[in-house]
Amino acid sequence: MTTEVPSSGTTGREALSDPAYQAFLALRTVFTVAPIVFGLDKFANLLTEWPGYLASWINDIVPGSGQDAMYAVGVIEVVAGLVVALAPRYGGLLVAAWLAGIIVNLLTIPGFYDVALRDFGLLVAALALSRLAVKYALARHGS
Repeated sequence: MTTEVPSSGTTGREALSDPAYQAFLALRTVFTVAPIVFGLDKFANLLTEWPGYLASWINDIVPGSGQDAMYAVGVIEVVAGLVVALAPRYGGLLVAAWLAGIIVNLLTIPGFYDVALRDFGLLVAALALSRLAVKYALARHGS
C-alpha cells in the first residue's frame, strides 16, 4: 500500500479525498478551535464554573483564587490552540502534555474520573494529530 502526501501539484479535491488527510484536517481544526474556545471561557465561566475542576491541592499551591488559576489556564489553552494552528506537529504534543496535566488534576478529585477518561481519549487524539502533521503539515512546506 502506498501513501502519497498531498503535494503542491495535487488538486484540493484530490488531497481532500485522502482519508488520512481528512483525519489530519479534522484533528487540526478541533484542536485549534476547542482550546481557544475553552481557554476564553475560563474568563467568562459560561460553559461551567471552571474553578470547580481544580483539585484542592493545586488550588493550595497556586497564588490567588481558583478563578485566578483559571485565568492562567485560559491563557495557556488559547496559546496551545494557536500553536496547533501554526505548527500542528508541536501543537499536538503541547496539547497532549497539557491534557496529561489535566488528567492528573482530575484523578485527584473524587467524581471526575469519567472526565479524566474522556481527556485521555483527547490526549491520544492530540498525539495522532502530531504524528499526522509529520506527514501532512511538513509536506505542505516542502520539508
